Order: sequence, then C-alpha cells, then structure tokens
Amino acid sequence: MKKILNLLFKGSASYYIWVGFLLVCIIQGLLAYGAQFNHGLIVTHMRDSVSWGFYIGNFTFLVGVAASAVMLVIPAYIYNWKPIKEVVIFGELLAVAAITMCLFFVLVDMGRPDRLWHMIPVVGRLNFPSSLLDWDAFVLNAYLLVNATVVGHLLWKAYKGEAYNKKIVVPLVIFSIPLAVGIHTVTAFLYNGMASRPYWNSAILAPRFLASALCSGPAVLLILFQVLRKITAFEIKDDAIHKVAELMAYAMGFNLFLFGAEIFKEYYSNTQHLVHYEYLFFGLHGQPSPIAWYAWTSLAFSIVAFFLFLVPATRKNLYTMNIGAVLIYFSVYIEKGIALIIPGYTPDTLGQIYSYTPSMTELRVAAGIFGTGFLIFTLLVRIGIALLFGSPEKSGDLRTAGGTPLVEAEGSV
Repeated sequence: MKKILNLLFKGSASYYIWVGFLLVCIIQGLLAYGAQFNHGLIVTHMRDSVSWGFYIGNFTFLVGVAASAVMLVIPAYIYNWKPIKEVVIFGELLAVAAITMCLFFVLVDMGRPDRLWHMIPVVGRLNFPSSLLDWDAFVLNAYLLVNATVVGHLLWKAYKGEAYNKKIVVPLVIFSIPLAVGIHTVTAFLYNGMASRPYWNSAILAPRFLASALCSGPAVLLILFQVLRKITAFEIKDDAIHKVAELMAYAMGFNLFLFGAEIFKEYYSNTQHLVHYEYLFFGLHGQPSPIAWYAWTSLAFSIVAFFLFLVPATRKNLYTMNIGAVLIYFSVYIEKGIALIIPGYTPDTLGQIYSYTPSMTELRVAAGIFGTGFLIFTLLVRIGIALLFGSPEKSGDLRTAGGTPLVEAEGSV
C-alpha cells in the first residue's frame, strides 16, 4: 500500500501542476456550492421558465461519456480483438469518473439535497417502478457499481501479482453493455416522456443520445491514449487507436443522419412545434437567438469532424485525427447542453421567452465537479498503469509498482 501512496504523491513537475490545478478547481467549486446551499438555487440563473440548466446539461453529456466505454468493450470481449482488449481498462476508468460526476451534477441541481434520503431503499420511498427518475438512479448506480467492481478487481489482483478471475470480470464486463445502453436510454426517456415539451417528445431521442455518446467519450480516449503512450512506459498500438477512430466515424454518420431526420420531420410538417428549432437556429419575433451561434458551431464542428474521421488518410493521421476528436467533443458538449436543454424550455408552456445563461455560481460549481472527476480519473489511471502495465513514468522499471504486471501474467487485460 505504501507503494500505491508513493505513486499518488510522487511524480514529475507536470503531474504536480495538473493535480494542483484540479485541487484549486475543487476548492473554489466547494466555496461556490456553499453559497448556493445557503441561499438556494436563486443564486443560479434557473427560473420557473427554465428549471433545468447548466447542471443537467453537463449531467446528460457525462452520461454519454460514461456509456461510451461500450465502444471498447464490444470489440474487446465480444470479438476478442487484442489491441482493444489491452486498453479497455481505460474505458472502465473513464466510466467510473464520468458516472461520479453525473451523480454530483444531480446533487447540486437539487434545491434540497438534504432530502436525498427519500431515494434510499427501505428508508425512503422510491416510487419504483412508476418514476423514471428512480429508473435513472438505479441504472446509473448499477453501472457505477459494475465498472467499479471490475476496476477494483483488476487493480487488486495486479497489486497481489496474480491474474484476474475471468469468471468474475468477463460476465460483469458483458453485463455492462446493456447497462451502458440503459443509462443513456433512460436519460433520454426522462426528456421525451414529457408530453408538454414537444422539442424533446421524439422517439429517436434515445438513439440520438447513444450515437452522440459513441462520439464524445471515445474522443477523450483517443487523446488519452496518445498522452499515455508519450509519458508512460505503456505502449498503445496504432491499431487500437485507428479502430476506435473508425468506429467513431460510423457513430458520427449515424448521429448526423438522425439529426437530419429530425430536422426533416419538423420543417416538412411545419407544425407549431417548429418554434423550438426556430429559436435554436434563428430566433423568434424578429429577435436573434442568443444561442444560435452555439447551435451552428456545434453543427459545423460535427460535420467537419465526421469527414476527418470518414477519410482513412485523415483518420490515420494523428494531427487531423486529434483536430477531429476535439471538434466532435465540443460539438456533442454543446449539443447535449445548450442545444438540448434551452430550446426545450423556450418558449415555455405559457409562450414566454426567458434567455437563460449560466451564472458564475453554476460555472464555478461545474468546474469543481469536473475537477473532482478529472482528479479521480488521473489517480485511477496512474495506479492502473503502474499495477497493470508497470511504472507510470516513461523511464520507470516495469516491476517497481509491486507484483507482476497483469498483462504479463494473463496476456491481456
């Protein structure tokens, strides 16, 4: 255990700077949330007209990031493709960090978090199975538990220098596939089950959520793989990176197709529900929309990224691939946040238009939550690389972390 603590507290200057930056984000986020807890949600810019805002937008986005682990699990464990199987652990680590952030965003969005005990089984009253919120809480916590169990088992066995138990890991990893689909599907049902919000009341919302999730999460992993390959002793094959990029191209194409189908339905039918898309892209009553430039930017980023990943030459070129990964990440972030939440509430059910923008409190609290998630992910990755593959430092000895690296004992993770 002492060696594990040494891994967390000893590192290069860049490691200290990164962890220090995350701690600053967390501390200022706690201070901002302290003010929100004392004064209530009035310190945010959410109101009756727009009761879901920046917090729920980030929650929805991060659910997709967590679900994206399935992008690695399927080729690794269904098709037994070794290059992906060697890096699937990072998808599991990302899922743990992302779901943790999801739960924090739900917590800070609650006006009375002290009443959370009402959702605890036996102690509280869940209203299960009639409440979709309870379904969402169930699948999110189940997905977190499954991924945390897999990660914990792999790291513990690696720490002891033993091979992992396939009878435990493989069934849990396979079970995580329907759970990954479930967490984003149930989240989409929370939106499209609201009959009074026609912008969300679409049967293809869940497939759109899943398609965009398979773009944003793997975009993070592509960048991560390259960083790990550069600063650690762990070698990630180009085949693994190229395969993830190829799968992302399919997901991007499907996501754009679903978006086009939704646009066709709204504009061809030209019903009164078109008002929400009009507000998103153009504005209403002769007034420009304050979020139109976000919508057009997201669409442009998505199209450019799709073609960068579609063409093999640009997909296999690290420079253009990284540009595409950054573009698709921000495209989905805007799509799941601003472009999903705000038009759904604008105009509201009374026809009122409230121009919502996140308050400084919301931005600070969100920065603190992201800092917490990134810190969890950083520490897990550092421990995971040391135990499963060797020292986290590029020049380190592969056996200094304790035990035999798991990939050496088992052949692959």
